[in-house]
Formats: sequence, structure tokens, C-alpha cells
Amino acid sequence: MKLLALAAALTLVTGAAHAQTSAQKAQSPTNNEASKIGGYAPTAPLFSGGVAPPPGTQVVFVPNTQTPTEAFPPPAPKESYPICKRGQFDGCRQRGG
Repeated sequence: MKLLALAAALTLVTGAAHAQTSAQKAQSPTNNEASKIGGYAPTAPLFSGGVAPPPGTQVVFVPNTQTPTEAFPPPAPKESYPICKRGQFDGCRQRGG
């Protein structure tokens, strides 16, 4: 029984080490490539100069006046939607509908 527990522990340790080395080999985008990907990240730094405001400065937070629909508009509808294939759920319509 102890031998079985020892073998399981060794499997976990070697599996975790293999996962770390394979994750390091995967190519992640650099900062230059990440800016080309897009998304909701801000295009400019929050503070000018990249530093926080000095202590004692009054910081005023202003709520956004846009609705979520205005801030993140939905995509335009397609001309037609094909029938969904097995395992497909996006960009298609269900049979019989």
C-alpha cells in the first residue's frame, strides 16, 4: 500500500514539473504583439507620466454616463444563420426553430 502511495506521489510531482516546462515553452504574446490583439484594455496609461497622484491631492471619481449598450454595442446581425452542427452553439440556429 505504501508503495502505491509513493508511486502516486512521484507521478504527481513529475507531472507538475512536466506541465511547468511545457507551459514555459508555449509562446505568449510580447507587449508589442499584445497591443495588436485588441480587447477592452485601455490604450493610454491611467496617470500621465505613469505615476500615481501625489499624496494630499483630491481625486474625483466621475461615473460613466453611457449605458452598457452604448459602451459595448452588440454585433450587427448576419444575413442568415445556418443550421447548427453537432456541438456547435454560436453563430447558428437550432433545428425546427
